[in-house]
Amino acid sequence: MKPDWLSDPVKLSDQTIAGRATDRQSQLTKPPGSLGMLEALAIQLSSLQQSEKPAADKVQISIFAADHGVAASGVSAFPQEVTVQMIANFSAGGAAISVLARSLSAELEVVDVGTVVAPAALPGVISHRAGAGTANLHTEDAMNEAQLVTALNAGHEAALRARERGMDLFIGGDMGIGNTTPAAALGCVLLNADPGQLAGPGTGLDSNGVAHKAKVIREALSRYDDLSSQPLEALRCVGGFEIAALVGAYISCAQQGIPVLVDGYITTAAALVAVRFKPEVREWLIFSHQSAEPGHLAMLQALDVNPLLNLGLRLGEGSGAATAVPLLRAACSLHNNMATFADAGVAES
Repeated sequence: MKPDWLSDPVKLSDQTIAGRATDRQSQLTKPPGSLGMLEALAIQLSSLQQSEKPAADKVQISIFAADHGVAASGVSAFPQEVTVQMIANFSAGGAAISVLARSLSAELEVVDVGTVVAPAALPGVISHRAGAGTANLHTEDAMNEAQLVTALNAGHEAALRARERGMDLFIGGDMGIGNTTPAAALGCVLLNADPGQLAGPGTGLDSNGVAHKAKVIREALSRYDDLSSQPLEALRCVGGFEIAALVGAYISCAQQGIPVLVDGYITTAAALVAVRFKPEVREWLIFSHQSAEPGHLAMLQALDVNPLLNLGLRLGEGSGAATAVPLLRAACSLHNNMATFADAGVAES
């Protein structure tokens, strides 16, 4: 059972406009290639937005929040009630992503996809619950088919809201105590990696805690024969509601023609699932940074990614992606507003 919209085609980038953008970059008053990745970003955004004047002004940040049954297996340094408490903090404007969203004049929303205790009605918080947290992936499937569909739809609807608002860029964020465990489990399945390679400290586990997390993942995966060729089934068995919502959002954004700025470890796990399910999604994803979580590098390498930043970040919430937005804005501003050699009367090489 899959949502009907999953079969919709992904939009294609405009290679004619990409060619024009490349030509313009060669005519701007600078040595060729001297702005490095900023040039490539401007060309990529031009082709995706099908515009000779790319933009990153209107940004939607959707944080998907959910709890995880695997927290009962002792894989997190923080108690599970922190998830719903952080939803309130997002709503009140006190979280890191809240501060960053204000500084960017970005549209911030929080989607409760399934905390253990449902939050009270709060400004900016949308309820799209797939359940009261996932089941414990250590001992059983994390979710059933209906829950997976509900969570995927939560992301799809966030992408539709971004389209209706005319957004230039979409950022998905995550909040869920224990969610580095399902992210690592998904990475192990899709990369055929050992949990010892991908399990990390998350919110602050010591070496014994990390070893225990790897053991939990290893025991969880031992119940399945081979999920590596079934990304959505892997998501259902060892994923999380907020990760599934991110998968839905990324696929839907690619279908709607909205570029995505991917955050860190959790969101890259979702991106890996989305790309394995629908490879055409890959060109719509721009990767903001390399997380300090050790498994993130393996996922980025599998996706053939050179992220924009490496600042040792590991907060989540979409904070790394939000930090990278000014780079995209700079790339667009330079591309759109620099003089050409002909405009400025400057001799070319």
